[in-house]
Amino acid sequence: MITVLLADDEHLIRGALASLLTLEDDITVVAQAGTGDEAVAMARAHRPDVAVLDLQMPGLDGVAVARQLRETVPGCASMIVTSHARAGALKRALSVGVRGFVPKTVSAHQLAQIIRTVHTGGRYVDQELAADAIAAGDSPLTPREAELLSYAEDGAPIADIAARALLSSGTVRNYLSSAAMKLGAENRHVAARMAREHGWL
Repeated sequence: MITVLLADDEHLIRGALASLLTLEDDITVVAQAGTGDEAVAMARAHRPDVAVLDLQMPGLDGVAVARQLRETVPGCASMIVTSHARAGALKRALSVGVRGFVPKTVSAHQLAQIIRTVHTGGRYVDQELAADAIAAGDSPLTPREAELLSYAEDGAPIADIAARALLSSGTVRNYLSSAAMKLGAENRHVAARMAREHGWL
C-alpha cells in the first residue's frame, strides 16, 4: 500500500483528490494539509511514501516543502501538482529533488499512475511544462537577489527586508537594484512580480 500526503490550500480540491485516490486498491491517503508548514508537520508525523504538494500554498510553497522533506523525511518522494505552472518553478522543483511535476488538469487515473511511478523511484514531468522550461532559460538572479525579491513582494519597506535578511539597508538596496536592473524593471515591486511570473521566486 502506497501512503500519501495531500497538501493543497483549496479544501474542495484536496477533498476531491483524497476521495478519488481512495478508490485505488494500492493507494491510501494518510494525511492532508492546507498550508506548507502543516504539510511538513504532517509528513514528519505520518512518514508517507509520497507527498503530493500544491505549488502555491500559504507559508511555505510546494518547492520549499519538498526541500524540507528531502532533509527531514528522506523516505518520502515529493511531487508538485499545480494550476500555476511556470518554467522557473519546474527548475526549482527539480533542483530540490521533486520527482513529479504535473498540472491540475491531469485526471485522477493519471495522478494515481504518476504516484506509483514516483513511489518506485521514477520521475514524471508534464511534457508541455518541460518544453516551457527549456525555452525559458535560467534565472538571471543570484540566490540572494531572489531571496530579497521574495521579501519585497508584499511591499515591505527596505528596513523590514534588511531586518529579516540580517543585512544592512544599504546592502539590501544594492541587491534589489541589481535584481531590478537585470530584469529591466523600474522598481523592486515590479521586479518581484516579474520574477514570480517567470517562476524564479
